[in-house]
Amino acid sequence: MKVKEKGHTLIITSNEGTLVEFIEKLEQQYESSLVDANLVIDLTTASFTVTEEEIEQFESLAIQHMEEANKSFIIVIESIDFNEFDGDLIIAPTLQEAHDLIEMDEIQRDLGF
Repeated sequence: MKVKEKGHTLIITSNEGTLVEFIEKLEQQYESSLVDANLVIDLTTASFTVTEEEIEQFESLAIQHMEEANKSFIIVIESIDFNEFDGDLIIAPTLQEAHDLIEMDEIQRDLGF
C-alpha cells in the first residue's frame, strides 16, 4: 500500500496482489494513520481487476470514515458502471474528479450541511 499526501487528502494506491489483501492492510492502518484525512482509494493502477461486487467490500470502512471521522472517502476506478452503486460509496472515474468531490464536501462541512 502506498500513501501520498496532497493537502488534507491521502491518496492510497495498492501494491498488494489482491483486493482482499489491500483492504486488510487499509483496515490495519486506518486507526493509526488514516482516520484524520480525506481518503482517496486509487484503484486505477491496481494489479488486480475489481468488480462492482468487490468494491462493496469498502462500504463498512467508507461509512465509518464519513460518519465518525466526518471526512471524505472516495474510490477512484475507471472501468465500472457508476450507476450500480447506492449513496453509501462515492466512486469517481479520475483522481481530478475525486479531488473536486472532496472540495465540495469540505465546503458543505464548513457551511454546516
